[in-house]
Amino acid sequence: MGDSWSDHTEVAGPGRVRIRKHGRMLADAMMVAEPNMLQGNFDDRTPQQLVNTAELPGIVGEAWAMADWHFGYGFPIGGVVATSVEYGEQGGAISPGGVGFDINCGVRLLSTGLMAEDSDIKEIMDKLQREVPAGASSKGGVTLSDPNLDDILSRGAKAATDLGLGYEEDLQNIESGGVMESAERDLSDRAKKRGKKALGTLGSGNHFLEVQMVDKVVDTTAAKEFGLHEGELTVMIHTGSRGLGHQVCSDHVKAIEAEYHEIGGRWVSQKWGFDIADRQLACAPIHSREGQAYLDSMRAAGNFAFANRSALTERVRQSFRTISSNDADISVAYDVSHNIAKVETHTVHGESCKCCVHRKGATRAFSGSNPDLNERFRGVGQPVLVPGDMGRASWVLAGPKIGENDAFSSSCHGAGRRLSRTAARKSIDTETLLAELERKGVVVRAKTRSLISEEAPEAYKDVDEVVRITNSAGLARPVARLTPLGVVKG
Repeated sequence: MGDSWSDHTEVAGPGRVRIRKHGRMLADAMMVAEPNMLQGNFDDRTPQQLVNTAELPGIVGEAWAMADWHFGYGFPIGGVVATSVEYGEQGGAISPGGVGFDINCGVRLLSTGLMAEDSDIKEIMDKLQREVPAGASSKGGVTLSDPNLDDILSRGAKAATDLGLGYEEDLQNIESGGVMESAERDLSDRAKKRGKKALGTLGSGNHFLEVQMVDKVVDTTAAKEFGLHEGELTVMIHTGSRGLGHQVCSDHVKAIEAEYHEIGGRWVSQKWGFDIADRQLACAPIHSREGQAYLDSMRAAGNFAFANRSALTERVRQSFRTISSNDADISVAYDVSHNIAKVETHTVHGESCKCCVHRKGATRAFSGSNPDLNERFRGVGQPVLVPGDMGRASWVLAGPKIGENDAFSSSCHGAGRRLSRTAARKSIDTETLLAELERKGVVVRAKTRSLISEEAPEAYKDVDEVVRITNSAGLARPVARLTPLGVVKG
């Protein structure tokens, strides 16, 4: 046994703890945290997972864990790792575990133009519960023909718009314009079958639709550009690519893992000469046949997720249209991905690097000088959406005004779990929790009441603290705080 990661830590500035390169690490690891957070009673598997990701072939810069880090599949949730596309003969590693099973799980924030004090929240929640299909099944989703499904896999939110599931003006406020280039779309029949009836469904687990109020504006200039005003109602949608994306990940994990064999406690691919610490990190070279096949299918699944959030947006619009004396103007403030890998150009140790950035439970936080951002965000920074929990708050942050942050332009994606789902179910009573939320004025509409305890506020870190540390680390700055008024859960 080698020495522990904890023997190699040092404070690397406000909100940052570095784990120095040691053992088989090819780069340092950086945790967005304060030293006291790595002491005492916490799940110390997460730093070790981060250390393991720093062994990925072709890694550049540091391996990062955002402020909402917690234990995940292979990569920690909150993990950000970039690999060079020019490494070796076939490029650095692309790892499905570095994206996750819910490909392009993400968050969309809608402004409504309505003031919370003038709105009947129970009526709104009743309408949304009827219009928005929630739960593990695909019941209530849009049934797609084979050509329509292929179009969505190819063109994402744009294809949804052409089906009447979104507005043209929505697209400019979606990350990457709501589409990622997918040429082959060679998904398994099982993956396609799981997607054909799932469009416009919320799902279960930590997915939700939440009606919120802009409780506090911290950065008035940015909030104005994002279309957010104190006292206004907003709607936040958190979901991804549903069963289609899960199947895509499962298919490619199986294919890539098949190239690895355990040798002396390590996982080795003789085909590619890759040697990794954890089978869940199974990866292929970016330019290999397997790497390219995964990237193309991942992008297609990502397009489905963009279209899914667009279809759900249309269901929200339909709900608000049916409310009497309602003059809501439902607009997309922004839509971000947080389980995705993208080829981007970044400055690493003073040099330009074209790299594949894995963001697993992490959000892009482009600066206001990034040419890929909509013109309206120039000099302001990209909106960063950070859902918290249904009892406390969520946040909207912004990337730097000028110049990218050194975490590959990344930020946190939420509060991060404090308790596992199993631990939450054992320690939190559902009916007591629902009564407490009702006392706080939060209207809960849940398809499966017995699982509500898994999503209790106590199961999550304090999002205010996560945002504070993210800001102190210089990754993104706070713009507006949103408090929950009602939530739809699966």
